[in-house]
Amino acid sequence: MHICILGAGIVGLATAWELQAQGHAVTVVDQAAPGSGTSSGNGAQLSYSYVAPLADGSIWGQLPKLMFAPDSPLKLRPQLDPRQWRWGLGFMAACNEPAAARTTRTLLALAADSRTGFEAMRAALQPDCDFAEAGKLVLYRGAAGLAAAGRQVALQAALGGAPQRLVTPDEAIALEPALASQHGQFAGAVYTASECVADCLKVCQALAAALQAHGVRFVQAPVLGFERDPHGGAGARVHAVRTGAGVLEAEAFVLALGAASARFGRALGVYLPVYPLKGYSITLPVHDAPGAAPVVSVTDTARKTVFARIGQRLRVAGMAELVGEDLRIPPARIATLQAATRAVFPQAAVEGADPQPWAGLRPATPSGLPLVGRLGRAPANVLFNVGHGALGFTLAFGTARHVARLLAADTAPAPAA
Repeated sequence: MHICILGAGIVGLATAWELQAQGHAVTVVDQAAPGSGTSSGNGAQLSYSYVAPLADGSIWGQLPKLMFAPDSPLKLRPQLDPRQWRWGLGFMAACNEPAAARTTRTLLALAADSRTGFEAMRAALQPDCDFAEAGKLVLYRGAAGLAAAGRQVALQAALGGAPQRLVTPDEAIALEPALASQHGQFAGAVYTASECVADCLKVCQALAAALQAHGVRFVQAPVLGFERDPHGGAGARVHAVRTGAGVLEAEAFVLALGAASARFGRALGVYLPVYPLKGYSITLPVHDAPGAAPVVSVTDTARKTVFARIGQRLRVAGMAELVGEDLRIPPARIATLQAATRAVFPQAAVEGADPQPWAGLRPATPSGLPLVGRLGRAPANVLFNVGHGALGFTLAFGTARHVARLLAADTAPAPAA
């Protein structure tokens, strides 16, 4: 089968990898180079085991700060955008403990499948991507947050998640000595020894090179629209996609265009509850001195900031803003990340180095669950792989494997009568 994948970020490339392995002819279309969009500067964490969704019951008590505090790391700024309001109402409806538990269950299963897929790819390609399985610490500044984290750990353990444990501040600093300056400033942490990091852009570049070597065609051009059977009615199959490089025909299509997917969903007759959560990152060279820069990946929940060691660099990423498709980088946001780095790891970064400021749009659903497979009244030969939010790198191979299984079922021979 000839399959056209729209999107060359980590999700689209992982999907291409799984499909070409099944023997399909694959074309990948994107207006940008592989991995150069939201995948290029993300938080670098492969968070397979601690998947607490953003939408949970604690959000209600945080609303005043989220709406009005100028220094809030999670900003909800209402705009005259019906899509934002619709998404926001769906998000608040998902902010309850039963919904969060259901989301956790699904995300853990997807993440486990994704780890299997990523490891298979890594064994096959051995990409130079600064991969490390150094573990992760999630810091909680207050007792209430730590208690809630303990409940999340218990829930994930009951669902068969990887071993995790709550640790005291002293234990956290023993695990990651670069946290010594934080002694007395946090209540405890969740530690997961099996969590990983990697440079997502390098993974994307290695995938693109390998896919091209396997005969996958890449078309760097904007996606403009679809051509459908004019006599097929509302659910007519798509037979081609219009691009800036011409019309490309295929037998099936996978939409993996991240935050831009919503508008293409409308063209296909389906509402995709996907809205961009804008995030920022900086990437800093680090000192070699023992205990200066972290080796263990660290998430500071109070600052909504992650610190991930990728080779001799420290990726610092965070914040979530509902501001539409605005990729401008306000200097104040980069200054906030730099200040967080100095506060948490004062000896880590080389002073005066270029912070390599970056902003990206995480394609998020209200619940935190990606939309994978066929949807609603959309054409049956169009599959969706969108809405991964902050877990795009983590879940990419899991959702790609799901799409591949669906298409494998389509092409399986019918059982003998």
